Parts: sequence; structure tokens; C-alpha cells
Amino acid sequence: MQILFDNLQVLFQGLALGSIYALVALGFVLIIRATNVVNFAQGDFAMLGAYSMVLFFTGLSWPYWLAFIAALVAMAVFGVLFNYGVYYPLRHRSFLPVIISTLGASIFLQNTVLAVFGPQPRPLDKVLNADGITVGGVFLDSQYLVILGVTMAMVLFTYVFFEHTLLGKKLQATSQDKDMARLLGIPVALMISITFVYSAVLGGLAGVLVGPILFVSIGMGSIIALKAFAATIIGGFGDVTGAIVGGLLLGVIESLAAYHISVPYKDAYAFLALFIFLLFRPSGIFGEKVSEKA
Repeated sequence: MQILFDNLQVLFQGLALGSIYALVALGFVLIIRATNVVNFAQGDFAMLGAYSMVLFFTGLSWPYWLAFIAALVAMAVFGVLFNYGVYYPLRHRSFLPVIISTLGASIFLQNTVLAVFGPQPRPLDKVLNADGITVGGVFLDSQYLVILGVTMAMVLFTYVFFEHTLLGKKLQATSQDKDMARLLGIPVALMISITFVYSAVLGGLAGVLVGPILFVSIGMGSIIALKAFAATIIGGFGDVTGAIVGGLLLGVIESLAAYHISVPYKDAYAFLALFIFLLFRPSGIFGEKVSEKA
């Protein structure tokens, strides 16, 4: 019975970890669908969100929830700046210069944060003061519960927003066919900017949520980005549902393998799963290609 409880404990932690990957992967997919370009600075959105929380909460001593909201607002503003500073000037070029531009932006952001905050990792308080609850012999940490709850709320919000609002439908139309969207009078540039804003907020939110579990550090974004990108491929490149499922699946695989095999190789298990999918199902679980977006 204890073995069962231990595995349920690991499964719970894996789902929480996978939720972080899912949020960042969702940001990956939204930008891919809107621009046909992979934003390799997506993980750094998480890093910036976490450091924004450190700045407002720890540095300026703002109340937690005010700092939380301020960090997300800061990420929304950064999303606009990133769009017009990194993507927009190269929007008429091929995808390669844009990808290189996002890589350069990633390096620039990491070095800027390093210069401002220094190399030392920073601790971050949990959202809730409570330690957690025990259910049937399984301890549910409060921060993991918050991560799962917020992720479910964001997935639901994303579905309702894109499927049942006029702005969401305009964003979908832009991602499907920019020329047709322009003919319909949709401001394509504005829609892409909104996509970057939402993607930055998702990434920042992931960073704020995972910060209390991992120390806030310069390199946290790179690790999260690699796992989230792997989740995007596993779920189906360019598929929104695939990003969420892929993120959750990757988190569970990583946690279970680390528990049953070896913790030091936990990162390797995630990429082994990616390798297996690329070998046997390269289109991912849902099998949607970017060129076949619907």
C-alpha cells in the first residue's frame, strides 16, 4: 500500500511540474501559430516573470498579491516590447533570421538579468502560507496544488477566450491565414502583438509559480524552455491541446523515471521520451503540422 501512495505522490508532483511545461509550451504554440516562428526566448519569459516577482515582493516589499499582479502586468508590457523589438522588424524575412533574433534576445535577457540581480539564485515565497494537506496517505503540497489549479484555470480561460470571444476568433483567423484576415479588416499586426503579450504572461506566470519550488536563477528559463519545446513536439507541433497534454505527460515521465531509476538523470528521461516520439511518432500525439493549422 505504501508503494501505491509513494507512486501517487510522485504522480502528483509530476503533474504539477508538467503544468509548468504546459504553460510555457502553450506560449510556444500560440506564437508558432501566429508567426510560423519558434520563439527560443519563451523560457526566458518564465525567468523574467520570476525575477519580476523577486523585485516587487522581495526588493520593494509589496504585498504578495500586488507583486503577483504587477509581475504579470510587467510581462504583458514586455510582450509588446519583445514583439516590436525582436519580431516585427524582421516579419517580412524568412523564419531563420527571426529565430536567430529570438536566440539573441534570449542571451541579451539572461545577461541583463545577471547584471541587475547578480549570479546568486533567489528564493521566492509560496503563494499560500500553508504547507499542504494529506489525502489518503498522499501529501499534497500547497504550491503544487496552486500550480495545478492555476494551470487548469488558464487552460479553461484560453479555450473560452479563443472559442467564444470575438477577439479570440480574430486571433484564430490571423493564425490561419494572415492575408485573408487582412481582407476581412482584421488588424494583423495588432493580433500578433496580442499573441506575444499573452505568451509572455503565460511564461511569466509559469516562472512565478515554479519559483518557490526551484530557486529563481538565470538558467531556469533555459531548462524550462527545453522541456516545454520537447512537450510541444511530443504533443504535436503547433497543436494547442498537444502542448498541454505533452507538458503534463513529460512532467509525469520525468518524475516517475527519476523516482524509480535515478534522480541525477531526470533531465535525460525527458529527452529520451522526446527521442522515442521522434523515432516512432514524429508528428506527435495529435499529429498536427504547422502547415495544416486549423
